[in-house]
Amino acid sequence: MTGFRTLSSGLRALRPAAFGADPAGARLRRIRNSPNFADGVFQNPETARTRPDGSMVEFAKVYFRSEERAHRSPAGTVPVHATTLADLARPAATGLRLTWMGHSSVLAEIDGHRVLFDPVWGERCSPFAFAGPKRLHPVPLPLAALGPVDVVVISHDHYDHLDMPTIKELGGTDTVFAVPLGVGAHLEHWGVPADRIRELDWNESTKVGGITLTATPARHFCGRGLRNTQHTLWASWVAEGEAHRIYHSGDTGYFQGFKEIGAAHGPFDATMIQIGAYSDFWPDIHMTPEEGMRSHLDLQGGRPSGVMLPIHWGTFNLSTHAWADPGEGTLAAARAAGARVALPRPGEPFEPTAETVPGEPWWRGVARAPKGGWPVLQEPAADTPGDVADRSTEGTGEPETVSAG
Repeated sequence: MTGFRTLSSGLRALRPAAFGADPAGARLRRIRNSPNFADGVFQNPETARTRPDGSMVEFAKVYFRSEERAHRSPAGTVPVHATTLADLARPAATGLRLTWMGHSSVLAEIDGHRVLFDPVWGERCSPFAFAGPKRLHPVPLPLAALGPVDVVVISHDHYDHLDMPTIKELGGTDTVFAVPLGVGAHLEHWGVPADRIRELDWNESTKVGGITLTATPARHFCGRGLRNTQHTLWASWVAEGEAHRIYHSGDTGYFQGFKEIGAAHGPFDATMIQIGAYSDFWPDIHMTPEEGMRSHLDLQGGRPSGVMLPIHWGTFNLSTHAWADPGEGTLAAARAAGARVALPRPGEPFEPTAETVPGEPWWRGVARAPKGGWPVLQEPAADTPGDVADRSTEGTGEPETVSAG
């Protein structure tokens, strides 16, 4: 037995720091008491297949097919906006400004407070510096150039959303971290003080300064190491200031819970919705652009109000679709729904409640065109209101707890 313990300790010592740490002690007891934890794992709000459908051989055939691989990366240099500290230091005229930094990383300036969602400044979304998906464009500006951040919000612990080097750098500031239940174990392992971590279960809220943050359900999964223990939760997030509300989807498949989230917390001035890295091999845990638009409408009570910002695309090659497909699909879905969509270049700040938002398909200038060329841009099918829907009809009840299932 002594020999076994020695071997086990040695293997733990070889474990990369980026794997993080497993929840233990009071944190693990809280996890086990969660209404969303059953049979030893966190449960999705609706049944979800978290492993790829079909064989890995079939997936590999598609992924490495030479004629398609070329389309999964830009053909030219991605036009990153030259954001500066001065740009971000200037107060938002409307009180709400979003800056998409690429993938799911968004700086939200809301009613005088600064919220940084899923910051990933690393060169690869991987536990290793020498392997794993590599950036297709540089970060728009250095992390230190962002200026002070009131709160960092993490949706879940996958490498393309929780980046150890980025967290360590932010951990050296005074920012607070809001994370789903269990994810705090990783942060503490990387040196973030426990008193700066707010760890939430679904439908729990915390207030940081003048911003109320609520962890809301999502349909996904978790895991960083060699074993996927499902002991850390995944979440979408609502951030509410004095005058504005926004929503960040994290990673999720489409599910009926978007309607419940919208009824409890919406409508929103802006939604940040995952529309990339989808595949028929994992249809339950990521959304297509069409599903992303459907979720945006659900969150807005069925009306095309507010602005949708597509996220989780353009920065890393994580699936089999063409690099430009998420942008093209979102543009088409928005026009079909008569919804307002923002299409900024990485690093380009915009104000969702302003009269205009970025809307040009900038990726066409650096992507490989599909056979037959790019679709002709049609006018929207309906009016595209610029303001969020009237909140006089919003629900006022507390969000329901989603039962494990």
